[in-house]
Amino acid sequence: MTAPSSLPKRKLQWQKWALTIFMVVGLVWSAWITQAHMGLFLQNISQFLVIFQEMAHVDWSYAYYTVDPMIQTLKMSIIGTLIGSALAFPYALLVSRNIVTNKVVVGVFRFILNIVRTIPDLMLAALFVAVVGIGPIAGIFALAIFTFGMVGKLFYEAIETIDPGPLEALRAAGAGRIEIIRFAVVPQIANYFISYVLYAFEINVRASTVLGYMGAGGIGIYLQQALSMFRYDRVGLIVLVIFAVVLLIDYVSGKAREALL
Repeated sequence: MTAPSSLPKRKLQWQKWALTIFMVVGLVWSAWITQAHMGLFLQNISQFLVIFQEMAHVDWSYAYYTVDPMIQTLKMSIIGTLIGSALAFPYALLVSRNIVTNKVVVGVFRFILNIVRTIPDLMLAALFVAVVGIGPIAGIFALAIFTFGMVGKLFYEAIETIDPGPLEALRAAGAGRIEIIRFAVVPQIANYFISYVLYAFEINVRASTVLGYMGAGGIGIYLQQALSMFRYDRVGLIVLVIFAVVLLIDYVSGKAREALL
């Protein structure tokens, strides 16, 4: 009985060596032009340890004042996620090649969606703060547009991967576009859409804290105030509250996605 022959080892192609060298050179060059020296970090790490020690002495008496802004942050995330997802649902149908066969229409609407997706959420927050002023309204608008771009991208990709059989059967039976979407598209992607909305909500809870730091409402404003007053004991408390809420939401939404899929 002969031993099974081992598979021949593939030679490392020169393209892989070239790509590896390119990435290493790019990393070194990026560190040089940004002056990201590890030695400087280690030299000033004592300052970080001092701040971390102050944050560890949490001001628990300030916990009462974080409840309302944290609830406001959750409200911003919920409303922004719902508005953005509601806009993304019909828009994703317009940019799906298996729903809209006109390449010009699909190309134009995808170009608009790509523009929306390239705008950072911090820029959106700063823009809406300048338009509507400091407060949760600016945060809701920023989160809604951010969710629209993200969920719209994920949703139209899911639509384009559905089984084309039901679509072709309904078209052959003379069904209109609304009937095709209702009976052939929605049943196949409903669970995925809900999963994407929950995923967007998780991200928006984290993002809303940063947007609040820009003045867009929520607990981020309190975080910015605590940092500006060098009250690191309050900063530590706010970070713990945010961490606990995000951890709870991740767990609940994860269980919900498992139940759906």
